[in-house]
Amino acid sequence: MYVVGARPNFMKIAPIMDEMVNFPDDFEQYLVHTGQHYDANMSAVFFEELGMPRPAVNLEVGSGSHAQQTAQIMQRFEPILLEYRPDWLVVPGDVNSTLACALVASKLGVKVAHVEAGLRSFDRDMPEEINRILTDHLSDLLFTTEPSGNVNLRREGIADSKVHFVGNTMIDTLVRLLPSAQVRWASIRSQLGLENYVLVTLHRPSNVDDPFVLSEMIHALLEIGLATQVVFPVHPRTRQRIASLGINMADKNVMLTEPLGYLDFLALEANASLVLTDSGGVQEETTYLGVPCLTVRPNTERPITLTVGTNQLVSNNREAIVASAQSAIMLDQHRSVLVRPELWDGFAARRIVNVLREMST
Repeated sequence: MYVVGARPNFMKIAPIMDEMVNFPDDFEQYLVHTGQHYDANMSAVFFEELGMPRPAVNLEVGSGSHAQQTAQIMQRFEPILLEYRPDWLVVPGDVNSTLACALVASKLGVKVAHVEAGLRSFDRDMPEEINRILTDHLSDLLFTTEPSGNVNLRREGIADSKVHFVGNTMIDTLVRLLPSAQVRWASIRSQLGLENYVLVTLHRPSNVDDPFVLSEMIHALLEIGLATQVVFPVHPRTRQRIASLGINMADKNVMLTEPLGYLDFLALEANASLVLTDSGGVQEETTYLGVPCLTVRPNTERPITLTVGTNQLVSNNREAIVASAQSAIMLDQHRSVLVRPELWDGFAARRIVNVLREMST
């Protein structure tokens, strides 16, 4: 049984389910959607574009505080787990759904496998960091995306026998669907009138909930927009925060769009001059694509995107963002010889399924 709750989960689980279909005599698969993301552009469209089966169950939890959401998921998931009694629960990433369902499974004696284990920002102010740590310590199998994950888990006393360095299933999805995304590029480019542009995604509370910080970043985008186009697919929550600032964005070179499906966003990402983000997954995707990336955070749980990839950390103030963006665009950091992280090759799901097959014999 797999659990998905927020849009990055879908890209991490889809290739595993697709690979496991090759072994119908060994596995029966069930997908549970917690409903943590319930907007159609952030959920339903992903099932269609990724070719995922419809969930066997949708818990329809919706939004709420961290405590409320986690508690609701646990209450609604427990009877599902008791009904299906899977041999393994596979949970991806670090959202509230991940921890809530792992905890329920652990209490009921169902084995837990964590996809994307071992990542650490060492910042306990991030709710995701708490989810990552606790899920890892509840899990029976831990699948890591980069060597730092193995180091972190060993440091925390988790047995090496539980840990498997397999690569990144988000990159599996990217490799499979990049050709389809590029087919859409000409239409998107024409529709938005794009030449050179900066692509933006912002959603973390530390960036969008503080009016002063958000104002700094919006004014930075407006300043960047004086020299180059800016495309900003806006998370519903972020759009509300921007509106509350009352900043006049009319007739500016900054385009606020609705949230995009996976293929359209990937097409924009692959062809951008620069991506400005606070998303973990976008740091990884830009690293694979060789597109310069500025992450508006003081830290990252994905250090390989800094050491091997195209990612840089930047402060969330106007001056730092504008200076870093101008430098990145001017230097044209697209690499002539692209270096990609080890095992980010499109076959992570195959390695995961092979481990689960071995564990099931």
